[in-house]
Amino acid sequence: MQPKVMMKKKNISASKASLILFLCQIVSALDVPLDSKLLEELLQPPTITQQSPKDYIVDPRENIVIQCEAKGKPPPSFSWTRNGTHFDIDKDALVTMKPNSGTLVINIMNGGKAEAYEGVYQCTARNERGAAISNNIVIRPSRSPLWTKEKLEPNQVREGDSLVLHCRPPVGLPPPIIFWMDNAFQRLPQSERVSQGLNGDLYFSNVQPEDTREDYICYARFNHTQTIQQKQPISVKVFSTKPVTERQPVLLTPTGSTSTKVELRGNVLLLECIAAGLPTPVIRWIKEGGELPANRTFFENFKKTLKIIDVSEADSGNYKCIARNTLGSAHHVISVTVKAAPYWITAPRNLVLSPGEDGMLICRANGNPKPDISWLANGVPIAIAPEDPSRKVDGDTIIFSHVQERSSAVYQCNASNEYGYLLANAFVNVLAEPPRILTPANKLYQVIADSPALLDCAYFGSPKPEIEWFKGVKGSILRGNEYVFHDNGTLEIPVAQKDSTGTYTCVARNELGKIQNEVQLEVKDPTMIIKQPEYKVIQRYGQVSFECIIKHDSTLLPTVIWLKDNDELPDDERFLVGKDNLTIMNVTDKDDGTYTCIVNTTLDSVSASAVLTVVAAPPTPAIIYARPNPPFDLELTGQLERSVELSWVPGDENNSPITNFVIEFEDGLHEPGVWHYQTEVPGTQTTVQLKLSPYVSYSFRVIAVNEIGRSQPSEPSEQYLTKSANPDENPSNVQGIGSEPDNLVITWESLRGFQSNGPGLQYKVSWRQKDVDDEWTSVIVANVSKYIVSGTPTFVPYEIKVQALNDLGYAPEPLEVIGHSGEDLPMVAPGNVQVHVINSTLAKVHWDPVPLKTVRGHLQGYKVYYWKVQSLSRRSRRHVEKKILTFRGNKTFGMLPGLEPYSSYKLNVRVVNGKGEGPASPDKVFKTPEGVPSSPSFLKITNPTLDSLTLEWGSPTHPNGVLTSYILKFQPINNTHELGPLVEIRIPANESSLILKNLNYSTRYKFYFNAQTSVGSGSQITEEAVTIMDEVQPLYPRIRNVTTAAAETYANISWEYEGPDHVNFYVEYGVAGTMASRQVDIATQGWFIGLMCAVALLILILLIVCFIRRNKGGKYPVKEKEDAHADPEIQPMKEDDGTFGEYSDAEDHKPLKKGSRTPSDRTVKKEDSDDSLVDYGEGVNGQFNEDGSFIGQYSGKKEKEPAEGNESSEAPSPVNAMNSFV
Repeated sequence: MQPKVMMKKKNISASKASLILFLCQIVSALDVPLDSKLLEELLQPPTITQQSPKDYIVDPRENIVIQCEAKGKPPPSFSWTRNGTHFDIDKDALVTMKPNSGTLVINIMNGGKAEAYEGVYQCTARNERGAAISNNIVIRPSRSPLWTKEKLEPNQVREGDSLVLHCRPPVGLPPPIIFWMDNAFQRLPQSERVSQGLNGDLYFSNVQPEDTREDYICYARFNHTQTIQQKQPISVKVFSTKPVTERQPVLLTPTGSTSTKVELRGNVLLLECIAAGLPTPVIRWIKEGGELPANRTFFENFKKTLKIIDVSEADSGNYKCIARNTLGSAHHVISVTVKAAPYWITAPRNLVLSPGEDGMLICRANGNPKPDISWLANGVPIAIAPEDPSRKVDGDTIIFSHVQERSSAVYQCNASNEYGYLLANAFVNVLAEPPRILTPANKLYQVIADSPALLDCAYFGSPKPEIEWFKGVKGSILRGNEYVFHDNGTLEIPVAQKDSTGTYTCVARNELGKIQNEVQLEVKDPTMIIKQPEYKVIQRYGQVSFECIIKHDSTLLPTVIWLKDNDELPDDERFLVGKDNLTIMNVTDKDDGTYTCIVNTTLDSVSASAVLTVVAAPPTPAIIYARPNPPFDLELTGQLERSVELSWVPGDENNSPITNFVIEFEDGLHEPGVWHYQTEVPGTQTTVQLKLSPYVSYSFRVIAVNEIGRSQPSEPSEQYLTKSANPDENPSNVQGIGSEPDNLVITWESLRGFQSNGPGLQYKVSWRQKDVDDEWTSVIVANVSKYIVSGTPTFVPYEIKVQALNDLGYAPEPLEVIGHSGEDLPMVAPGNVQVHVINSTLAKVHWDPVPLKTVRGHLQGYKVYYWKVQSLSRRSRRHVEKKILTFRGNKTFGMLPGLEPYSSYKLNVRVVNGKGEGPASPDKVFKTPEGVPSSPSFLKITNPTLDSLTLEWGSPTHPNGVLTSYILKFQPINNTHELGPLVEIRIPANESSLILKNLNYSTRYKFYFNAQTSVGSGSQITEEAVTIMDEVQPLYPRIRNVTTAAAETYANISWEYEGPDHVNFYVEYGVAGTMASRQVDIATQGWFIGLMCAVALLILILLIVCFIRRNKGGKYPVKEKEDAHADPEIQPMKEDDGTFGEYSDAEDHKPLKKGSRTPSDRTVKKEDSDDSLVDYGEGVNGQFNEDGSFIGQYSGKKEKEPAEGNESSEAPSPVNAMNSFV
């Protein structure tokens, strides 16, 4: 049959020669990379991805699910027709369509009747780029009618006559399976004499007295509804007559001498012949004028049924069955004709073209009779579809030339004959896309020198872009034999060298644009073992060391692993692994073996091995221990079919007693040159009785073993060929696992050559469906290890056995194993999916398990697909990245960890078997509550002043809710990094900056900043910043008009001052004759000003504070306190620096006493020295401090002392440093 929307083939009158010429010029269609992001962005016509079978028999007791799934961009919409007319599902309350799907669910379990929904259904998936259609899906409910009432008369039959017991089961949908049983539900025994025909009748070739019984019952099993119905018991009574008359064969079925049979290609051909006669006839089958096909022919029902699988047109012909007994024969010829429903030769494939390009869709099918080809466009016969000037139909081909974007559509090819139809959708998608490079930017490739390097440049564009490679940012284009350019954009450097390292640029361009991408290549030196471990012989309880010195690329991190006999080192503290060696302390016999050093990096791996031999400590240095010499003079005696005696003469044991002999054998018939272990005997024994296998050409050799090691093998013995015999064993590891839904793959481990026991090794493979009471089906295959049974039901258990045989006979009866035919994808999605949100990052999902019969395979578990739809705080969608969690077994719940707070999620659940995943449940939406936010994205501190800082910040990358506020905490840090008191400020959530005032000048602060939601505070971000020391531009001081007035015990000094505030004044004085030209008015001297500028410049360049101490003699008492404070800004300068120092009395070096204080009248009285200072207060208020130092204060203001413990950790400014010298 074929869909309603079909049309007759339309021929295009065009020259075949010109058509061929045109096809040669067609540009190949674009390949779209399977990049998920790219596929989501490209427009694409609909494609049907899943649909129900054409002939869909449903269970009338369950809901009807008619599948129709499709994909496309934009997502397609769905509609249905029923019996050729639009099916409005909104008008039927029992019919619903799954969301984001075209699958129909007809709710029969809520009062509907399946018979009301019989019909032909067809699904259409449509978007702006075209429309795809499904097959015609014929919905029919299964039927299991009751047996009609009938009166059955007892059958009285004479012994030796034939008998047919008719079953005549009710006509069901699908047809029932027939079998005969008795009242005790025991299957009636069948044989060559009594057997069941294909029509369900029970045939007796001849009856015997033991056939008398009253409970011949025919049963009909309707698998779809899982019901069994029983016919009324039939009574058979056999009466005897003496003598029993023998009869020649007569065919009971089929009747007559000839009949015909029509079968379809690919199906199973079943031919049956059942004959009456006494003795019981034997059936034989031949094909007239040919041979029965090998490997596809099977005989069933005691050879009364000929079965040929996967028939083809070559199997047509006349098949003759011959029934023969001692009195004669009968035959029947069945003329078989093999027809064929349409099958694909070339199915149309999707086309992706660029505007202006050419292409074609080809639809070629075959069948018997040859099918008609018709085309549809977007589900409409192409003859009445909208015209497209770029399209031309020529029979089974549609030719496209100079396509435009409006040429995009979905085309359907229908191939049909009287036995069926094929329908295929293929779209033409015209895209105009600038180039895109899908390889990540700046991707790093690392390879080992002298090995190939493959640099990817995955791309897409329409028209297809041209790819060029450059080395370096402005390098020239790469060409030549040293590079290989692949069609997918990959650049291959077959032999990468160190100078191949660098940046490579891939450029993709078409007429719509150009794009480039850079990747990095690093070529590393290979890893080498420059000193390998060496063979060592060590005495017991000694110490041994293996070296493994390596050389590797400096940028690769190697790991060294030591193995013993290809396994991990023993967990023993005696094994010491160093950087370049392995040391074994206190060596014992167990340490004997092979030690391997393996060096791995991320790019390569190398290894080296050495053998350690442990020997006994010699009693005297003169004794030399060695491995024994090989045995010699091997002799075979007492040859029997299954045994032989081997004797030999031991070689020299070389001062270490022989502990045992190892006997090996070679099978020169099956595996010449390969030696196998046979047995071993103590070192005191020189003869051994060996068990042999049949059909083996044996040669033996002997190896002596002592504590030092194994000897060389002896010379081989003479050959001995044992006689053939039946196989002693059957293949092992027999398994039955289907690879497709309709097959059973039987595998086994073949017998080895010497296990065959004789020539002509073959295998008898037998199977039958479990719990169905079928007969065994057998086939004999060659010496292989696999056989495929086709045409099986989906995922049903089978009993399997494989028996070995050779030319002499069979092996013992094999054990039966249970296998399963192939799995198919699950049919049903889990239902009743529920989500319970536990907290902001964790949810629990529940679902109802699917019925096991819908799993159609081994239930492996359930997969939960979940993805974030959007953040509730930002309301912005992003690229959907689906996550998958798998829950093994028949589990019905699971936890979803790692969710993002305050977000909307979707999930669905799918059941998984060995074939794959079933359909997804409807998407379930759930939301997570608020959580604490992440840290603010940044915190910047700018615009520092004496007492303020400006803070700017960015909102958290992940708010995880609605921000309520920001929390700022800060505290000062002193020079010893001790923290001061902590201050906390709450800031509204809509703020992004803050000016923090009333801070200490020249002070470092540490800030802690975090955001808050209603749930709590998030993680914090920290920063540090410093307030500045001074904002005033330097003013150079000036002192003038210095006058003095001396008295007997003191002197008055006065001056005029111009300059900045907060300066110190220093007055130098001395005894006449000891100090030359000491003047106070030095600030007006040019050399002094130049010297001060030079010092300030020096401090600015070197950032060094000059700490200068006064000499002990002649210092003011205030010097002691200044030394204690050690303020670098007010230290005086020393004489040896070439700067002004303090005057010292050359005669007695007496300092001013601490008792010298400034009196209330601003004078200094003489006590122990004639030198004194007089306070003169005109214009500038100059006075002595309490400690005796003379401080000039301008406008009566006192210099502010720095707060202790709060000094800036920065170097003092050169301006302040200069002021301290004035």
